[in-house]
Amino acid sequence: DAVFSVGGYSAAPASFAAILAKKRFFLHEQNAVMGKLNTLLASKSTMLFSSYHDKHPFAYPVREVFFDQARVRKEIKTLIFLGGSQGARAINDFAISLAPLLKERGIKVIHQCGSRELEKCQKFYHDSGIDVDLFDFSTQLVSKIKEADFAVCRAGASTVWELTASQLPALFIPYPYAAGDHQYYNAKFLVDQDLAFLSREDDLDISLLESILSSDIEKISKQLGSMVEREGAKKIVDVILNDPIKRATTSEA
Repeated sequence: DAVFSVGGYSAAPASFAAILAKKRFFLHEQNAVMGKLNTLLASKSTMLFSSYHDKHPFAYPVREVFFDQARVRKEIKTLIFLGGSQGARAINDFAISLAPLLKERGIKVIHQCGSRELEKCQKFYHDSGIDVDLFDFSTQLVSKIKEADFAVCRAGASTVWELTASQLPALFIPYPYAAGDHQYYNAKFLVDQDLAFLSREDDLDISLLESILSSDIEKISKQLGSMVEREGAKKIVDVILNDPIKRATTSEA
């Protein structure tokens, strides 16, 4: 009855088939920079769902657990570095450069370094006498995010909106090779509203720490809570199941 696509080359065959078969066809754009397939097919779709592009944007589908564990951060007592299960060398190197300063200030570190650089990071923290929560992968990541007061991470769409739902302020370091530089613009969406920090990998410097620590974390955290609503997926499904085209088709039948 309907086709729902999130774009990407693997979605192309079914997307074109939906248009040719005159099926109701819905697109979801996850990123601030629209992908090539979604750009090509947006005008052919029944509706495009986006958290960035529409005049009346739809909430990004975020798991309820991130809302359930949300809290307002008032100061930075724990900082989490998120490089994903595969790790991100730039984030790991930045974490290592900041670790001695964070230790001096009594700030706890949680560091997801990824499997490829686990041994390297373990050696550094051990040799430096710095006690951290270091791991490559964890099934308890949501709990670790809840514990944190600030995050340093990439800016994939899910990461951006999960942290937003958690009311966790962040410094975003976009993956430089992402298609259309979309991670940069995902983060910029919040930065333009003074709700996040942003740095290119080549611009990372320990001076960023002072800027972060001197910011109004409580104000940012409170405002993040109003940026995304619960039940984003349900609201999209409700539109699909109740869109005017379907109702007209049903009444005619």
